[in-house]
Amino acid sequence: MRTGTGAIGGSEPRPVRTGMKVIGGSEPHAVRTGTKGAPLRFGDLFEGWRYILAHPALRPLFFNTVLVSGLIMATSPLLAVLMLGDLGFAPWQYGLAFGLPCVGGIIGSRLAPRLVARFGRHKVMLTAGTLRACWSIGLAFIRPGVAGLVLVIAVEFALITCMGVFNPVFAAYRLDRTATDRVARTLSAWSVTSKATVAAMTGLWGLLAGITGPRVAIAVAGLLMLITPFLLPRYDRTPHPGRDLARSPT
Repeated sequence: MRTGTGAIGGSEPRPVRTGMKVIGGSEPHAVRTGTKGAPLRFGDLFEGWRYILAHPALRPLFFNTVLVSGLIMATSPLLAVLMLGDLGFAPWQYGLAFGLPCVGGIIGSRLAPRLVARFGRHKVMLTAGTLRACWSIGLAFIRPGVAGLVLVIAVEFALITCMGVFNPVFAAYRLDRTATDRVARTLSAWSVTSKATVAAMTGLWGLLAGITGPRVAIAVAGLLMLITPFLLPRYDRTPHPGRDLARSPT
């Protein structure tokens, strides 16, 4: 995924992430400073990891989101090799296959507040997080021609729509379950782990594809995705940090 910079109204340039998997409410950028504006240190990251792993609601969500991100991004270069090389799709067809489904991210993010208002945040997060794991396996069955192109568009549209619902709900849930004085450390540790996992799994899946071929490697990632819903928090029993402070004696 590429990044660019841009300044609007004289503000400080900030990274602009582009790509098919970030539309519809991407994960918030980690706060890069600790307390009192000091640069974030490794000790702060360690504290963030310790807080996440000790938290009964954040821990399963952490492993779920990190693994899902890694599996999705690890297959992106393999899909390019498979479609543009082995299956002979034209570059414009590849662009269409992964550009058109991004509309699903917009649809999902617009649906998320309505679904939460009707069914509750935890239920929506659990359902959308489960559904987003069901589609990637379909990419292992791509065939040449129009049928294969339609298959990719349908799978990506369903996946990105589910992510468009899940991402903003997950972001709100995570912040609500994180104590105010731990937000910077928690988000930074989360972001660092996610990026490192994506890099490691992309390299690992490249090696796997070199041995088995891109289609088999994509299928393995799709099968592993089916396991990720079991890492979602099944029950919403963790009290809100704000409520705890309100109930505590002064």
